Amino acid sequence: MSNVYNVAVVVGSLRKASINRKVALALAELAPANLKLEIVEIGDLPLYNEDIDGDSPPAAYSTFRQKVGSSDAVLFVTPEYNRSVPAPLKNAIDVGSRPYGKSVWGGKPGAVISVSPGAIGGFGANQHLRQSFVFLNVPCMQQPEAYLGGAGTAFDESGKLSDTVKPFLQSFINAYGQFVEQHKK
Repeated sequence: MSNVYNVAVVVGSLRKASINRKVALALAELAPANLKLEIVEIGDLPLYNEDIDGDSPPAAYSTFRQKVGSSDAVLFVTPEYNRSVPAPLKNAIDVGSRPYGKSVWGGKPGAVISVSPGAIGGFGANQHLRQSFVFLNVPCMQQPEAYLGGAGTAFDESGKLSDTVKPFLQSFINAYGQFVEQHKK
């Protein structure tokens, strides 16, 4: 029997009805039995500033760090803004990586899925985020890479996941479950 691993899911879009949030929720429903996914909110994080991150950091910093720090793994679901990750996601990465030497990211098996209504599926954001994983010491699942293009059609009007997208997401989350299992042993 496998252990159950808590996965902090960081969604790069702040919109409550964003396609990325819908994909994150769909992945949580499709997750194999060894993964428990929970979205860790990033919208209330003040912009990272070392001046306010002293002995008494903002409560939002502390809450975010505790939630990510207590997780076993991290999964990023992100749109692409200007061929990179959205500012709130970059800010969350910075908040979690500080103070220097106390990063909450280190050693947690990670994966990224980029979601975009565009044709290339957020390739730039996906690859840019993977670059950050190197510094953060987040072992990244290499395959399958996950770029969900044309994501505007991934859900119907009632919010139901499309039968054409579901197998792709199922394959991705199953592979991630195996990746986490291998890295946590």
